[in-house]
Amino acid sequence: MPGLNASRTAVLAGCVVVLGAVALVSMGVGAQALAPAQVWRALVSPGVSDADTIVRDIRFPRMVLALAVGAALAAAGALLQTATRNDLADPGILGVTAGAGFAITLGTVLGLTGTQYGQLVLAVAGAGIAAVVVYSVGRSSPLRLLLAGVALSMVLSGLSLGLRLIVPDAFDRFRFWAVGSLAGREQIPLTVPIAVIGIALAGALMVARQLEALLLGEDVAQSLGVNVTRTRFAVLVLVTLLAGAATAVAGPMVFVGLIVPHLVRPLAGNSVPWLVVFTIVLGPVLVLVADIASRVLLTTGEVPVSIVLAVIGGPVLIWVVRDRRTAPL
Repeated sequence: MPGLNASRTAVLAGCVVVLGAVALVSMGVGAQALAPAQVWRALVSPGVSDADTIVRDIRFPRMVLALAVGAALAAAGALLQTATRNDLADPGILGVTAGAGFAITLGTVLGLTGTQYGQLVLAVAGAGIAAVVVYSVGRSSPLRLLLAGVALSMVLSGLSLGLRLIVPDAFDRFRFWAVGSLAGREQIPLTVPIAVIGIALAGALMVARQLEALLLGEDVAQSLGVNVTRTRFAVLVLVTLLAGAATAVAGPMVFVGLIVPHLVRPLAGNSVPWLVVFTIVLGPVLVLVADIASRVLLTTGEVPVSIVLAVIGGPVLIWVVRDRRTAPL
C-alpha cells in the first residue's frame, strides 16, 4: 500500500494548499475588501494602517475560529458515522449540538456563563447528555437514531427559544451566537476552546485505527485486540468535546459533520484514519466558504453562517437519504 499512501499524501498536501488559499481569501472579504497581498503583508509585517488592524484584530481571529469549528464538527461527524455505521450521523442532526446550545442557554438564565470556562463546561456537559440520550433511545436502528436526534433537537431548540423570549435582556450578548455565527465572536477568548478541540482532534486520530477494526465486526475487532466498549466510549467522549467546544464559541451549526465525511470518502477510501485526516483539513474549507458567502450574499449585512450551511446541507441530507443505504448498528 505504499503507493496508495503516497498518492493520498499528495492529495492531502493539495487540500492543505486549498485550505490556505481559502483562508487567505476569507481575510480579504468584507465591508472593506482587501487584496491577498494586503492580507499577507498584514500577517507577516503588520503596521498601523486600517487594513492591518482589520486583518489582525477582526478577520484573522475569525478565520482561526472557522478553522477550529470546521475541523471539530467535521471530525465529530466522521467519528459518529463510522462508529454507528450510519451515513446520516451528524452532531447537529443527532441532537448533540442542540444539547450544547440548550445547556448554554439555561446556564445564561442561571448566571453560570459569565466566564469562558463556564460556557465551555456547560456546552460539553449538554452535548454529552444529549448524545447519551439519543444513543440510548435510537441505537437499535439508524432510522430510529435519526428520528430520536431530530426530535430531541426540536425539543431543545424550542426550549432554548422560549427561555430567550422570557429573559431577553440576558441574551443581548448572545444574539449572534444563538443563530450560529462567526460574526461578533472575534474578540472572545479562544485559547481554551481551541486547546480542547486540538486535544480532541488528536484523540480522534488515535482512535481511528480501532474504529477501522470495529467496521469488520465486533468479534473480529476483539480478536485483533480492540476493546469495543472502550472504543465506543472514547468516540462518545471525543464527539462530546468536539461538538461542545465548537458550539460554545460559534453557536449551534448543523450539517458540517454530515457533508464533509461524504465529500472526502472517495479520497480516503476504506481507511478511517485517512477519513479523519481529510475531514480535519476539508471541514474548515466548508466553513470558510460558507463564511465568505455569508458576507457577500446581502449588501445590507451578513447572513449567519449556520443559515448558509443549512442551505447547503439540506439537499445533501436528501441525497444521502435517497441514494445511500445505512447499515444496522
